[in-house]
Amino acid sequence: MSIAENIARVRAEIAAACAEVGRDPKEVLLVGASKMNDAAACREAIAAGIDALGENRVQEMMGKLDEHAYDGAPLHFIGHLQRNKVKQVVGRVALIQSVGSLELLDEIEKVAAAREMVQDVLLEVNIGREAAKSGFAPEMVTAAAQAAQTRSHIRVRGLMTIPPADADRQENIRYFQEVRALYVDIDAKLFHNELEYLSMGMSGDYADAVRTGATMVRVGSAIFGARHYT
Repeated sequence: MSIAENIARVRAEIAAACAEVGRDPKEVLLVGASKMNDAAACREAIAAGIDALGENRVQEMMGKLDEHAYDGAPLHFIGHLQRNKVKQVVGRVALIQSVGSLELLDEIEKVAAAREMVQDVLLEVNIGREAAKSGFAPEMVTAAAQAAQTRSHIRVRGLMTIPPADADRQENIRYFQEVRALYVDIDAKLFHNELEYLSMGMSGDYADAVRTGATMVRVGSAIFGARHYT
């Protein structure tokens, strides 16, 4: 199937999941996770109406920016961001989805301040408390959001999470429910119900994420095809 056909299929599945729980499909932003796909594939996804594109790797993103791969759609950074790469990302993306430490918040604030701009971010929740994964532990998310609010060149737009890869479907759903509850609590207590994005769900579980309340899903292989790692 073509990228356009895959996008149409994913949108249909999002719509079906929304119908099951009484949601409007327009509430769900579809981000094409374009890691390891070339500029032509990105352009094809944009032509097919993808809402945004998301990159995991700074070097790959920079190369595609030079090729104007993302013209016509917002660009998000969705991978692990090292502090020494922040200068390459701030101001070049509409949203950094993967802010998972106070040190990274500080670096983004410093770079954004120097550029006299405000960078939109999501706070990453390490919902499975995995030692090898970045992100704030669930009990630290409120404090992280409060810390972000003191930085005048950062705007928190919501939360993001990736459940453990070995979780079964019911565990996965429970993780999504926990992050949704965190999102609702923080939104009410700190952001006056102005948060917009709860980024949960990828190619294998985006329908469950939508049923659980995700307002943004990051879909790669279900749109672009299987990645071939070397």
